[in-house]
Amino acid sequence: MSSEPPPGSGEQPPEDDPFRKRPPSDQGPGSPYDTPPGGRQPPPPGGGPYGSPYGGGPYGTGPYGSGAGGYPADPLAGMPPLADSGRRTLARIIDMILVGIVVWLLTWAFGVREYAVDGDRVEVGRSVAQSVIAAVLYVAYDTFMISRSGQTLGKKWLGLRVADLADGATPSTQTSLIRALVLWLPFAFCCACVWTAIAGGWSFFDKPYKQGLHDKAAKTVVVSTR
Repeated sequence: MSSEPPPGSGEQPPEDDPFRKRPPSDQGPGSPYDTPPGGRQPPPPGGGPYGSPYGGGPYGTGPYGSGAGGYPADPLAGMPPLADSGRRTLARIIDMILVGIVVWLLTWAFGVREYAVDGDRVEVGRSVAQSVIAAVLYVAYDTFMISRSGQTLGKKWLGLRVADLADGATPSTQTSLIRALVLWLPFAFCCACVWTAIAGGWSFFDKPYKQGLHDKAAKTVVVSTR
């Protein structure tokens, strides 16, 4: 019986996605594209669509596991190599500058600055308004760009791409939104420099997938395209 899933058995990555995982013929048994007789994937152990991320093999089950739910022992099999964390940091800085310019222009045009001193009174409301504008723009930018091609402008210029860990496909809008919210909401409202260093810097030490905290929340990885 063919290992390819029958038409309509589930959503597959677009055929023109050049960075998705190789088809089953190239990956061998255990590919996430393999479908057992009957055309349905068996539910992974541990309950829920992904199983428990802390049970099973050396890295748990589900997308982070070793063979659970039909996933290969190495989820990265067939994907480009993981991106260098230094290039990821530089790409993030580029994106921050690009969106930051737009935030500054909007807050300047509408008279919303970080703070305004009138005698002894500081207008804190303007600071909150600026944070809201920044959060909306950063989240919208990241969500739209990642769900469209897996690349923000910074990532595109530096040859990086965000991919689903489970199958290497471009993240969905929902996945991209989760990733953006975890990364940008704390950045906009309370602890910009500290949170960026923690969330993004996590990839320097994370094993085996070099994920930032936002990648862990969305179950994504960042790979190199060149």
